[in-house]
Amino acid sequence: MNNKRHAEVIGGGFSGLAAAGALAQRGWSVRLHERSLELRPSGAGIYIYENGLRVLEKLGAYDEAVKGAPFAHTREMRDEHNRVLSVHRWDPSKRVFSIVRQRVINAMADAARKNGVEIVLGSEAVAATPDGELTMASGSKLKADLIVAGDGVNSKIRDSLGLVAKRKGLPDGAIRVLIAKTPEEMASGDGGTTIENWSGSRRILYTPVSETEVYIALTMLHSDEIGKRTPIDKADWKRAFPHWAALIDRITDDARYDRFEYIRLKKWSSGRVAVLGDAAHALPPNIGQGAGCSMMNGLSLAYYLDREPDIATALDVWETNERPLTEHTQRISVFLGLPTTWPTPLRRAFLTLAGKSKWMIAQRTKTARHIPTGT
Repeated sequence: MNNKRHAEVIGGGFSGLAAAGALAQRGWSVRLHERSLELRPSGAGIYIYENGLRVLEKLGAYDEAVKGAPFAHTREMRDEHNRVLSVHRWDPSKRVFSIVRQRVINAMADAARKNGVEIVLGSEAVAATPDGELTMASGSKLKADLIVAGDGVNSKIRDSLGLVAKRKGLPDGAIRVLIAKTPEEMASGDGGTTIENWSGSRRILYTPVSETEVYIALTMLHSDEIGKRTPIDKADWKRAFPHWAALIDRITDDARYDRFEYIRLKKWSSGRVAVLGDAAHALPPNIGQGAGCSMMNGLSLAYYLDREPDIATALDVWETNERPLTEHTQRISVFLGLPTTWPTPLRRAFLTLAGKSKWMIAQRTKTARHIPTGT
């Protein structure tokens, strides 16, 4: 007789793969559903800090995820004249890598499969009930001891349970793309410096993510119709950033615009259904912790379920212990995005102060310094 507890996980992103892998490591039978025909994350590059790296280690995905990725050490903030406003150097005792997102997803998926997770592609779930019944787009029903909804900001599972307390489109968004390094960039040997360059309400984020690729993020106000256009209007962006003209010319048409969102739930669970990742706590990427929180909450979910046999009780304990740090991360991320809408002199003063204030640095790095539950 098979006494294994069974979980159905919805979504093949950071939260779903972390939860699936961690549950399987603890003896659960796990099936993960991804509605797309491949595991392909939105976005292009990603920062993973010490907290997220600890989770990847625990899941058995670390070595493959960081292979070839530069160890980030410096972040420069620059103004519209390309003048340096502030320089932040990460504590060398705390790791942070800038990585191609697809590499991390592939590493997590490979580790999950090795632990016994069944990953089903082209499989969409549309609703769930608190007693653990999952409805698929095909109309079929599946029963589970636990359902994990990691199906993104537009989560159908979350919405079927009426869990949203607040969902808000933020004032800004981003176009994200990978571009090939030039021979000069490859020869420079410095892959650990990130540049964040502001011009008005727009900014360019330049981040090396491998030996051959650079991650470029263009951010702008959601009301900036020309700025958020894809393929990008290169002439318009070069007027805003003339010193980046050569780089802007290298940006390919393989990019999309996404508006940043904020999501807060009344509760992270309903009966046997847990919600995590962007479905539960979407936040703007201003401190690079969206994936970090998603992975931490996926691992900690399995940790608490392993210690408390009653699923509803375990989910309550999980939320009580993990939600405060996630909500701190959301608040700081939203706060650091406010200058996008401010006049240039005020924004410049704020960014300069934020780069020097010990209090602000402590708030911004609190999540990165956290030792995740279960590691």
